[in-house]
Amino acid sequence: MKLSFNSIIILIFILNLHPSPLYANDTTDLETYIVHVDAPDDELSSSSQSDGLESWYRSFLPTTTASTAVGDRIVYSYNSVFKGFAARLSLQEVRAMESKDGFISAKPETKLSLHTTHSPNFLGLNQNKGFWKNSNYGKGVIIGLLDTGISPNHPSFSDGGMPPPPAKWKGRCEFNGSTSCNNKIIGARYFGKVDGETPIDSSGHGTHTSSTAAGNFVKGANFFGSAKGTASGMAPLAHIAMYRVCSPSCDESQILAAMDAAIDDGVDILSLSLGGFPDHFYADNIAVGAFSAMQKGIFVSCSAGNGGPFRVSLSNTAPWILTVGASTIDRSITATAVLGDNQTFDGQSLFQPRNFPTKMVPLVYPSEFGLPCTSDTLEKADIRGKIAVCQMGAVLRADQGAAVKEAGGAGMILPNLPQYAYMTFPEADSLPATHVSFDAGLKIRDYYLNSNSTSTPMAKILFKGTVIGDGHAPAIAAFSSRGPSEVTPGILKPDILGPGVNILAAWPFSVENKTNTKSTFKIVSGTSMSCPHLSGVAALLRSKHPDWSPAVIKSAMLTTADVVNRGRRPITDEAFNPAEIFATGAGHVNPSRADDPGLVYDIKPEDYVPYLCGLNYTNQEVGLIVQHKVNCSAETSIPEAQLNYPSFSLMINPLRPSSHTYSRTVTNVGEPKSSYVVEIVPPPGFHVVVRPGKLEFSNVHQKLHYNVTFTRPAKASNSSVVQGFLKWNSSKHSVRSPIAVILTEKEF
Repeated sequence: MKLSFNSIIILIFILNLHPSPLYANDTTDLETYIVHVDAPDDELSSSSQSDGLESWYRSFLPTTTASTAVGDRIVYSYNSVFKGFAARLSLQEVRAMESKDGFISAKPETKLSLHTTHSPNFLGLNQNKGFWKNSNYGKGVIIGLLDTGISPNHPSFSDGGMPPPPAKWKGRCEFNGSTSCNNKIIGARYFGKVDGETPIDSSGHGTHTSSTAAGNFVKGANFFGSAKGTASGMAPLAHIAMYRVCSPSCDESQILAAMDAAIDDGVDILSLSLGGFPDHFYADNIAVGAFSAMQKGIFVSCSAGNGGPFRVSLSNTAPWILTVGASTIDRSITATAVLGDNQTFDGQSLFQPRNFPTKMVPLVYPSEFGLPCTSDTLEKADIRGKIAVCQMGAVLRADQGAAVKEAGGAGMILPNLPQYAYMTFPEADSLPATHVSFDAGLKIRDYYLNSNSTSTPMAKILFKGTVIGDGHAPAIAAFSSRGPSEVTPGILKPDILGPGVNILAAWPFSVENKTNTKSTFKIVSGTSMSCPHLSGVAALLRSKHPDWSPAVIKSAMLTTADVVNRGRRPITDEAFNPAEIFATGAGHVNPSRADDPGLVYDIKPEDYVPYLCGLNYTNQEVGLIVQHKVNCSAETSIPEAQLNYPSFSLMINPLRPSSHTYSRTVTNVGEPKSSYVVEIVPPPGFHVVVRPGKLEFSNVHQKLHYNVTFTRPAKASNSSVVQGFLKWNSSKHSVRSPIAVILTEKEF
């Protein structure tokens, strides 16, 4: 396998996580290991035999440990995500454990990282009508979130209009003192030694994601007076179960314990806005836990990561997980830079002074081009009463603003980094300021250089407040991680896009120096924000279609996703170029269309076994994922692209003649009698044939099969990635499957 630069950096980081050999007689050098074992028999593996399972786990520990300090050494025991435990062990103790019957693997845990008034309307969800109303706003569905906790007293988590929890709910409420759960927050637990040992959020991330997924309606929401409106989550009548696992970093053992608990508690949706480095699925414990959840009918939605705009930067790429990338919405908090020659550049800032003078003032670069503004760089510059041009990057924007303000500057213009291009952010600047695009930065520099020799460069900033209607939206967020997946390039990832830029949602405390209010909100960006949007949409679909499997819910979203923006042009990236398929996945979620997809691609849990065997995993590695014994030599192993996924991703050597045929099975969930005709837009230079070219259905839930043959181009393409799609069109439905082809001479 060829290692990319990013892979080398990741490898170095992983090696740094694993210290040198540990010694059993020094408990200060113990490390938490995640241990996978085989259950000795079916009876012991049942959840009713928890005492016997705990005894079985203890038997793997060294005798002195098992008899004396097991309470301190076993951190968590797992049952529902897989059979195994987390324990504080030395390397020698782990090596001794390897010789015991039933031992599968042990590895040190890793620490994973954490990766709205308008977004429901942006997605076509409107109160008292359409899909939102018909789906009962997610009523009866339980969304479990693994995050930093939740602020239970926030009005977004009021249980007004909420029914009691479903009878199946078995969860617990671990708030301290007078705080309690209600019909909105029906469960709240904490794992590990988090701050105060309580599910209450102390950082804000979990409160924000929870309210994005399922916050109740709150009128008058805003942040610094901007983005005003009625805030709500995607599924405002769904129940919330919070599992606090981050403070703010997220220990793998705690994440697994929370997933184990959530499965037993009875959640319908699991939402994880966190992730780590990609790894083979048998070594990726989130993937293993998500598979167990999927087997029990739980839909798992995860953030794609914030490693964009670079390729091969994804997290959470298992095909049984919905991997969510981030997009912009059509709202901006506009601050416009105007130059002395009347050039104008729209940017963003949350600082929107009402009476800021509109007269021109001198424009200065207080330091060398391309450097941020700091107290050091401003020491010898005279910026009093002037607008300073500073540089985004190594120094926080808030710190630069504070430095400019302290030096007497009248305002600040922040040009973007080149890789972020046209994507700007509103922040609570400490003085009049605007964050403008990289292109605007170049033009501002040219103006400054050209006028500096003939006249004084001048500028002003105009504050226009909340502006809705950006025709470029949705566009790919620059930070949104891109594919292809390093682990499984034959599965198109990310799966889909959701709003993740400038999202206003609940926050546990005021950052505006407000007092006597619990109704606090904040605007935040990240794939952490896009993930709960899709978790909420999944809750709406589960409420409307309780018989749909996780794979069917995913298929409904992917095959109905939008591929054009509000200007009816193809979705673009951060530079306003047509976005590559490994940035968009299937496209941008369209909840109303997902409610009625026509045809769906279903995948049963057992269907993943041939796929996993086809990845050349060993019997033990596949068994660790699916939680039962597997014999791959007795299975019909399939290539990745043969999995019944609602998209296609192929790796083809352009120098070798080849033809590849894959089959798909679609299930009719539309009209009983319906006819679909295929439409093909092949990747450039490829020949694509679909047989049969017409599908005739006579019943609901009827299944039909088709084959797709891809023939390589006559000559090598100039592009490393080419894309196309196929659609099945009826009089009412259009069922779209994107096609991605990676042209490579070497193994990925």
